Order: sequence, then C-alpha cells, then structure tokens
Amino acid sequence: MLDDALIITRREVRDSLRDWRIVAPIVILTLIFPWIMNASTQLAIRFVEEYNATIIPLRLVPFAVMIVAFFPISFSLIIALETFVGEKERNSLEPLLDTPISDASLYFGKLFSATIPPVLASYLGITAYLVGLYISIRYTPEWLVLLQIVVLTTMKAFVMVSGAVVVSSHTTSVRAANLLASFIIIPMAFLLQGESILLFWGQYDVLWYILAALVVANALLIRTGIRTFNREQLLGREVDELNLASIARTFWYHFAGTRFSLVRIYRDDVPRLLRENYLAIATTVAIMGFAAFVGWIVALQYPLPPDLIDKIEFNPEALRQEPALQGTVLPRLTVDAIWAYNIRSLLVAAFLGLFSFGTLACLPIVATMGVLGFIWGEAQWFGVTGYVFLLAALLPHGIIEIPAVILMTAFALRAGASIIAPPAGFTAGENLLRALADFVKIVLFVVIPLLFIAAVIEVNITPQILIWMFGR
Repeated sequence: MLDDALIITRREVRDSLRDWRIVAPIVILTLIFPWIMNASTQLAIRFVEEYNATIIPLRLVPFAVMIVAFFPISFSLIIALETFVGEKERNSLEPLLDTPISDASLYFGKLFSATIPPVLASYLGITAYLVGLYISIRYTPEWLVLLQIVVLTTMKAFVMVSGAVVVSSHTTSVRAANLLASFIIIPMAFLLQGESILLFWGQYDVLWYILAALVVANALLIRTGIRTFNREQLLGREVDELNLASIARTFWYHFAGTRFSLVRIYRDDVPRLLRENYLAIATTVAIMGFAAFVGWIVALQYPLPPDLIDKIEFNPEALRQEPALQGTVLPRLTVDAIWAYNIRSLLVAAFLGLFSFGTLACLPIVATMGVLGFIWGEAQWFGVTGYVFLLAALLPHGIIEIPAVILMTAFALRAGASIIAPPAGFTAGENLLRALADFVKIVLFVVIPLLFIAAVIEVNITPQILIWMFGR
C-alpha cells in the first residue's frame, strides 16, 4: 500500500511544483515573511531592552518562529482542497480512479502530496528566520522549544490536510470546498492563538498535550476519510444539493418515528438510547472523574495560605438576601436564571462539539469538576467541617444536576463523533442527523426537566440546609 501511495505522491508533488499559483505564494511567504518577522523581532527586542525586560525577547522569539512556520503550511489547505474535486474539474479524475490501486493507497498518496511541499517550505522559513536572527543578534533558541514548534507545525499541517481531503472528496466544486474550508482554518486559528499565549507565558510543557491532541485528531480525520471515501460517489455526484426538506424528514424520522408518542419516548426510546450510548456515558464519567482528580492534585500542591484560611467564614445573610449575589459572574439565585445558565452553557459546548469530534462538548464538565476537585482538596484545611459544608452545598441539587449534565455531554460527544465511522448503510450526514435527533430527544425530555428540578432544589432547598446547619 505504501509503495502505491508514494507513486501517487510523486505524481501530485510534481504537478503542484509546476503550478505557479501554488509555488509563487509559498516561495514568497517562505523567503520574505521570515525577513519581515526578523526585522520586527529586532525592533521589539531593542524596545524592551530599554526597560530591562529581558524575559520578553525570550518569549517573543518562539512566538515568531511559530508564526513563520504556520504561514507556509496554510497553503497545504489550498492544495488539499483540490485533491479530488480539482481533479474532477480538470477532467483528470477518471483516469486516476481507474488506477489499479486500493482506496487507502489513493487516499494516503493524496494526503502526503498535499502535505510535503508546504511542510518543507515551513522548515525552510524557520531556518531562514533563525539564521537571520543569529546573524543580526547572535540569538539561538532552546532546542527543546524549537523541536516542539517544528513537530506541532508538522502535525497541524497533517490535521488541516486530513480535514481538507475529506471535504474535497465530498464536494463537487472547488468553490464549495473553499467555503467549507472555514470549518478547518478557524479552529486552527484559535489553536494558534492558544499556543501563542502558552509561549508568552512560558508554559512549554502544555504544548506536548496539544501535540497529543493533534495526533488523535489526525487519526480520527484519516479514519473518517478512509471510511467515507468512495470512488463511485466521486464520479456519480454532479451537483452539491442542499435539500432542506429531505434533511428535515430524515431528522424527524429518527426523532419521532412514524408517529410522535410521548409515552413511547419515555417507555421505549429513552431506555434504548441509554443502552446504546453506554460507551459515551462511560467516557463522560471517566473524563469527569479525571478532571476532579487533577483539581484535587493541584489543591494538594498549592494549599491555601494559613492567614487566608482564618478569614474564610460562612455568612448566612448572603443566602437570605438575593441582591448580595447579583453582579457576580454566577447567575442570580433564582430558578429561571440558574436553569437558563446551565442550559445555555451546555448547548454552547454541544455546538462546539460538532466541530471538534465532540471533544469541546466536555469543556463545561471538565471545568466544573476540576474546580470542584480543587475545592474538595482545599477543604482538608478546614477539617470535617469543610467536607460537611461542601456536601451540604452540592449534594442536594447535585444528585440530579450531575446526571443531567453527564447525559447531555455524552450525547453531544456522540453527535460530534458520529461522522468518524458511520455504520454500514449510513452516510456521514445521515449518521450525524440520527445522532442529532437522539441528542435533541434526550435534551428535551430528560435533561431539561432534570435541570429544572435541580434549579428548584438549588434555590429553595440547598440554601435552607446550609442556614440550618451553619447559620448561628
């Protein structure tokens, strides 16, 4: 398979190097942009040295290396978008698909050919920037940080190309593929901003976790591409058609069946969905437990100062007076405010999960359980009273709210991951519609009622328990 893939790779790379529309921008960005970034770095270093801020240049250079490396690999997205749909518009797709090689060989050949030239250009840009920096100010970066940036750049190129090849194999025009490319470049832009913050803060260890996440994302995208790649569909699809009526009918069929019945939903559908999605539920519980464990470990490493512990005390009057809680980052202590806040947070995370194979859907539960784990770890400094207070403050409504959050996160996770490996007889779109129908069903008939009950308890019962136990 690898030999056949390399044959396709050599053919594609040769054709790409003949196209001046691809070569010229890559060469310009590779040779000119590092020079511009070098001049900007020198100006910034001279400016901060006037204020003896020596730590800023040390953080600025890795950031500049990352920017110089990213611009050439951004063209890998353009090359990859034309891998299949571009061949079809040039009427060269049929001879390629008639080649006696496997689908996997063809897929990997296209993947490698779209990645290799921009990545090599990225390496050249990094070298040009660092050489210019050494000649001008005799600066040499830390080899480990440089290695991290190089490997991260390579993996980002592979992730973008893997996603673009999937897009290219499911569209009928380059214009449509370019429009869908925003779902690839926008997450990469956010990732680049996050990496910039980490580089300025000097949190280089976190970059290894980002690298691991990119490896997983790349594997998922490649699996999706191979699983959904079909030669006959590439030739048979003539026009991209967005049939909203057909989409609505498919969604309604998976949501309500032949006839909507509320009794059937609670009696048959909900138990069936819980059984079928046990893996997503177990994964969500494991993620929740891991986040709480990490928060607890952090609390043990960073205990509260003794002078601060003596100042912390429970004030029952704050619970008796609702205005005392207004104006904070948390919602007001009313049923509708807490109910709406929880639903809104989970829905936003579920929406983000659609563009991240479901991973971003876990953000609320990871953040919440991480904070709770940290608070639980810090409670040891207050003795038994600290643990009792936390149980009284969280357990009454938590026993209902946490299962609801787990269910919503699990079904959002499944919906986001539904396009990775659709079952036999289902396209990626049909499997996504089925997963979205199950998600909406669980949210409307299980999660939202549970969150409402939890909000009622949190507003009317939990404060009274705290006042009864600790109000003196």
